[in-house]
Amino acid sequence: QLVESGGGLVQPGGSLRLTCAASGITFGASTMGWFRQAPGKGRDFVALISNTDGAQHYVDSVKGRFTISRDDAKKTVSLQMNSLRPEDTAVYYCAATFKSFADSESSYTYWGQGTQVTVSS
Repeated sequence: QLVESGGGLVQPGGSLRLTCAASGITFGASTMGWFRQAPGKGRDFVALISNTDGAQHYVDSVKGRFTISRDDAKKTVSLQMNSLRPEDTAVYYCAATFKSFADSESSYTYWGQGTQVTVSS
C-alpha cells in the first residue's frame, strides 16, 4: 500500500513537499516514482529514484525545481517541489516497481490514491 500526503493549494513560486509512505512491499528493492495527472490529461512521469544506487531521473519540465528522495528505514519517498508553476497543477501519484529504471506508467505495479496539488494565485 502506498499513501501520499502533503498536497494542497500554493501560490506560483511557492513550494510543497509530498511524501509517500509504503507498507506491504519490499521497499528497499523498489524503484519509487512520482507521476501526475492534470485535468483532462493522461498520467505523466515526473521523477524516479532507483532501487539500486539511488540514481534520480526527472522529466525535463521539473529539472532544477523538484527533488526526489527516499528513506529506506522509514519506507518513505518524498518529492520536494520548489518554484511551482500553474502548469504543475495535477493529482500527484506515488508508484513502485521492481525495475531499476522505469519512466512509463505501465512499468509500475503499485500505486497510491493520489494527492491534489493546485498552483494558483
